[in-house]
Amino acid sequence: MLIDIENIEKLYELGATHVHAIRGISLSIENNEYLSIMGPSGSGKSTLMNILGCLDTPTKGTYLFRGEAIQDMNDDQLAAIRNREIGFVFQTFNLLPRANALHNVELPLVYDGTPARERKQRAVEALEAVGLADRAHHRPSEMSGGERQRVAIARALVNNPSLILADEPTGNLDSKTGEEIMKIFEKIHGQGNTIILVTHEKYIAAYSQRAIHLLDGKIEREERIEDSQKT
Repeated sequence: MLIDIENIEKLYELGATHVHAIRGISLSIENNEYLSIMGPSGSGKSTLMNILGCLDTPTKGTYLFRGEAIQDMNDDQLAAIRNREIGFVFQTFNLLPRANALHNVELPLVYDGTPARERKQRAVEALEAVGLADRAHHRPSEMSGGERQRVAIARALVNNPSLILADEPTGNLDSKTGEEIMKIFEKIHGQGNTIILVTHEKYIAAYSQRAIHLLDGKIEREERIEDSQKT
């Protein structure tokens, strides 16, 4: 088991107002599973993603990542889990505008102290994996949206994480480019990575094996995605 969360809640206190973003969610995720999280705005998708990605901790409940209790960790321990185990892909790419593709992909390796020569080699390999080796020395402003998202995916892969978290990864892309990006995720999953994907789009969720539908901070329902439903 990669992830096991039990009755987690997330409460935000905004002055005198209390906002329950997550209300008692329990969920288990296996190694090499491909899961999508769906739901309307305000349903708790982003909060759940932040908790699963160790960017935030639950107010109540337990979260075990490979058997480790995430809710009991300090900031340094959480940072180590994020850097070692999790790769993030965001809708807005989150690339450094003045750095070229190679340097953007190298960034997680800089944080963990990987030697320069090894950093470069691994970054080149990650760019090759997403078909962008020939764009390694281009800056984000010199690339299309699809190319920028592929750089972001390469950055997420460079540390060989066990889990890829993707938050609306096709949200800023046209449908054709979005499908190309989803084919890359399909390939990544086939190589053994666990993928958790947040999306509003049913055709994007159809690439996954299982979909969790949230409403008002709770799991409203879940469904298995049959091969006949896939695009």
